[in-house]
Amino acid sequence: MKKIIALIMTLVLCSAVLLSCGSAADKQSVDAIKKRGELVVYTNAEFAPFEYLADGKPVGVDMDIAKAIADEIGVELKIENVKFDTIISSVQSGKASLGAAGITVTDERKESVDFSISYTTSTQYVILPEDATYENITDLKGMKIGVQLGTTGDFIISDEVNGYKDDDGKDVKGLLQDTGATVTTYNNANLAAEALKSGKIQAVVIDKLPAELIVKNSTAKLKAVELVYEDGSNTAESYAICVAKGNKTLLEVVNKVVQKLLDEGKIDEYIVKHSTDALA
Repeated sequence: MKKIIALIMTLVLCSAVLLSCGSAADKQSVDAIKKRGELVVYTNAEFAPFEYLADGKPVGVDMDIAKAIADEIGVELKIENVKFDTIISSVQSGKASLGAAGITVTDERKESVDFSISYTTSTQYVILPEDATYENITDLKGMKIGVQLGTTGDFIISDEVNGYKDDDGKDVKGLLQDTGATVTTYNNANLAAEALKSGKIQAVVIDKLPAELIVKNSTAKLKAVELVYEDGSNTAESYAICVAKGNKTLLEVVNKVVQKLLDEGKIDEYIVKHSTDALA
């Protein structure tokens, strides 16, 4: 009897999870968005040129893309500035219509949300004092390294500092493990950069364009260099917009708009514009 009850409870829980996923897609379907009259976008405005604050409002490449999507649907755009590591779960639960925050497409994130076609690519960069010696990731041995919580830089450096498991579940020693290197997470890259300037940490790992803008905006003597491995390989990644799992109607619109912007060269224009504006 206990086994039967346990089985029933398991089936009920599984059904609840499935219904929850379905409701998230339903709440943010194109029809639902049109009925509400607004497209709710979650971002983290600390990642210029993709998103940053201007006059207290989130702007940037992703916000321009989101505006084009809202215009295509025929609704108002509502932007919520939140912590980066909450965006995926908020889209997954249906709180947000979509997530647009320079989000890297990963297999792990694909388990929680669906992604649009990629609109640009990037690699990880290291911000260091201008006089620091650097050739590849092994030069970060023994350093205090800052990263933005929940980003690709966080995942990579945390694995290299703490070790990780491979696809077969075997323990793999990180390149920086047992060297004295540590990783500190921050809510945004600017906070990590400030910690670097004050000497609390010795390096920051973040995506290329934000890293370059931080260096250009800094009065301190810093440099931004590509994070590469000893064999010369890098950390190439793709950015995309995310929607709730199974939200096919919204994903179709997002892909249509992103492809149109790419074909017209608008994405490159947005990147150039906001790379300049973010320095103003």
